[in-house]
Amino acid sequence: MKKIMSLLFCAIVAFGVNAQSVIGGWEMYSTSKEGNNLKSVVIFADGYQAISIYEADSGKFISANGGTWRLDGNTMTEKIEFDTVKPERVGSEVSFEVEITDNTIQIVGSPMKLQRIDNGTPGELQGAWLMSGRMRDGKEQSRDVTRPRKTMKILSGTRFQWIAYNTKTKEFKGTGGGTYTTIDGQYTENIEFFSRDDSRVGASLKFDFSLVEGNWHHKGFSSKGDALHEIWSVRD
Repeated sequence: MKKIMSLLFCAIVAFGVNAQSVIGGWEMYSTSKEGNNLKSVVIFADGYQAISIYEADSGKFISANGGTWRLDGNTMTEKIEFDTVKPERVGSEVSFEVEITDNTIQIVGSPMKLQRIDNGTPGELQGAWLMSGRMRDGKEQSRDVTRPRKTMKILSGTRFQWIAYNTKTKEFKGTGGGTYTTIDGQYTENIEFFSRDDSRVGASLKFDFSLVEGNWHHKGFSSKGDALHEIWSVRD
């Protein structure tokens, strides 16, 4: 089961539709060997994707993987940037044949299906972003987004996931995600899983957001109460 799920989420594409049709959020429910209800969420942005699997009832984190993707006919090829279960796969490419309808995605030969959550709307921050700096004492402190150590946040129209990882050492640092909204300049995250601390599940965090010259300015307070002003740049 876990192997099939990994194959399903590592590569997704469609017959007769373009890559834009895949962009958005997708989900699937399944049952673990222990009888727990599992929720799997895939977020596709332009050129990047991320997958999370967690217990639907408790939010207990199970696994995550993701990276870049490209489309060639009915074959999706992914270059893996992070994998919590098999970090040795980082840097490798995998390709699979899949089918897609307006609301479902399925690997050819597998009975498992993903259901569409959204098509990249209505959230204003849909896409893949890299942490590119912080504002401290009124001054911007930039971060090199080309370095192997990355903090990426990927959003569909309703779902978000952040991931911290290192493509050189293949280390995974942490991840979390859930649903989000962008209303009147306020960005709200509703946490459904958090790899470092299950107690954070169910929390709702609100921040001010603005787009300045294409960069996402993210301002507010961390879960520890510390003031923050992060800058995120669209990932090329």
